[in-house]
Amino acid sequence: MRPSTRIGFAALALLAGAVARAELVDRVAAVVNNDVITLSEVERRAAPELARVDQEATGPERAQKRAAALKKVLDTMIDEKLVDNELKELKVSIGDKEVDAAVEEVKKSYNLTDDQLSQAVSREGFTIAEYREQMRKQIGRYKLISEKVRKNVKVSDADVQSEYDRMTRAEGEDYEVHIRHILIAVARTATQAQVDEARRKATAIAAEARQPGVDFAELAKKRSEGSSSSDGGDLGYFKRGTMVPEFERVAFNLKTGEVSEPVRTQFGWHVLKLEEIRKLGMKPLAEVRPEIEDRLRRQQADRLTSQYMETLRNAAVVERKI
Repeated sequence: MRPSTRIGFAALALLAGAVARAELVDRVAAVVNNDVITLSEVERRAAPELARVDQEATGPERAQKRAAALKKVLDTMIDEKLVDNELKELKVSIGDKEVDAAVEEVKKSYNLTDDQLSQAVSREGFTIAEYREQMRKQIGRYKLISEKVRKNVKVSDADVQSEYDRMTRAEGEDYEVHIRHILIAVARTATQAQVDEARRKATAIAAEARQPGVDFAELAKKRSEGSSSSDGGDLGYFKRGTMVPEFERVAFNLKTGEVSEPVRTQFGWHVLKLEEIRKLGMKPLAEVRPEIEDRLRRQQADRLTSQYMETLRNAAVVERKI
């Protein structure tokens, strides 16, 4: 959904439910710096949710849910006032052409003519001029958040890989790992001194394998004493229950690209590297990358927006009356 469409939807939502509570006696709900938010404004915004609560709850439960709905809407309106004040401070203005473009996008998304949009707005008790003014505010808020927050959103390849690994592991143990390893063999009859020497050798190899630019497969060809050395230590994909338990405990807990500390099995000391994990039947990373990147960007933007709004709240004088 395009930003202008989301803004249009939001603007329509802000106008919803106005008529039902137009006769309420006004009182102050909150003061944000020098700006007042009235109770009637809060009730107008909360009207759809309040109507739902009235239908679904009774008695004390209804009162509690109505209070919670009003508080949630008031919190939103306070944040909007803070952003609007920031827009004034920064002297950000939204021209008519930007509003025109946003209105056209809403009409296109809803498949509405000018008359149909006017009728939809009128049914909520508002004029097109009022709707346009609300949209103007929404565009300004979106632009401010974009400037202050979204430019700082960064999703790296490592972030995407980590999320893909989490998704793969999330639904149980029905996944495979692709492992390469380097084996320093230890004979069954080896003395403790020989075992310790082999471990020191494996530890040094692990440290070397972690150095920037080192090709683990090439290192395995040169240093591994296992039968897979000619294939760069490649063990391919395998599920749990395929390898000895000591080996699997490490293999299934590595991060993609991570090199393990030496692991002792009946064959000797192993240094493992996780090349990839995949859930059986799961799509390859290349196919789901755009979806993952989009989700991570939205999550990061939400988190940064919350932090930015907290900064504005801390710098403001906000007095709640309800």
